[in-house]
Amino acid sequence: MKIITKFSILQKEIKKGKKQGKIVGFVPTMGALHQGHLSLIRRARRENDLVIVSIFVNPAQFGPKEDYAKYPRNLRLDAQLCGQEKTDIIFYPGVKEMYPSGYNTYVTVERLSDVLCGKYRPGHFKGVATVVTKLLNIINPDSAYFGQKDAQQAVIIKKLAGDLNMPVKIKIMPTLRERDGLALSSRNVYLSPAERKDSLVLFQALKLAKDLIRGGQKDATKVTAKMRHLIEKKKTAKIDYVSIVGLNDLAPLKKITGFCLIAEAVWFGKTRLIDNIIIGS
Repeated sequence: MKIITKFSILQKEIKKGKKQGKIVGFVPTMGALHQGHLSLIRRARRENDLVIVSIFVNPAQFGPKEDYAKYPRNLRLDAQLCGQEKTDIIFYPGVKEMYPSGYNTYVTVERLSDVLCGKYRPGHFKGVATVVTKLLNIINPDSAYFGQKDAQQAVIIKKLAGDLNMPVKIKIMPTLRERDGLALSSRNVYLSPAERKDSLVLFQALKLAKDLIRGGQKDATKVTAKMRHLIEKKKTAKIDYVSIVGLNDLAPLKKITGFCLIAEAVWFGKTRLIDNIIIGS
């Protein structure tokens, strides 16, 4: 496994592999790897000849009051985990490599970036869309792998790749969870014991919504109201949003018909967690 910090060197390696007919799979990450990330790498390993994992904590997607400085970083452990999954290359660029002096170009996927998390984290998805565009242009993979836990991000990236005619397959993999239902996240380490216990309400609220809908409830407002009521019982919880939206346009639904995305973002103390499920009525 090689660790490469310069995109010019990375591109030479990829060019050499493609000349040999190798199919390239790419997994973008911000490091602090957990089993959710590793499941993406395993899938990429099964489906491709050359597997590249990027590790880059992207400052452009963090707001001024968010956790960029304290976001967990441990390249040695991340590299060990990537090696165990037979990753071929880790791309580990510095901020100046990705955003050199005078950098002025940003990518925005309009409307999709302004709802759900975008409403509460202005500029976040501009940063995500920009760095993903840069990475896809640098690596030019055949397939790129993302997790369903970041559902809004997944919708935005699929739209981005389609609108810009990028020759890459965007593959969205299922959310991985702890045994008690909490979705795996690099931010889970910030939770105190009480917050960790309270955070289980995220999955409980999603299960409640699923049961209500499958029991015949089609009024989205009534479903989200019951979810909110359940979450608000937890002392450490503070809701940003609980929403039921269309799968592809993220537009809020009044009546639940067909498939929909049920998404939530909740603070537990100083840690913001997201979760979601897709369900058909």
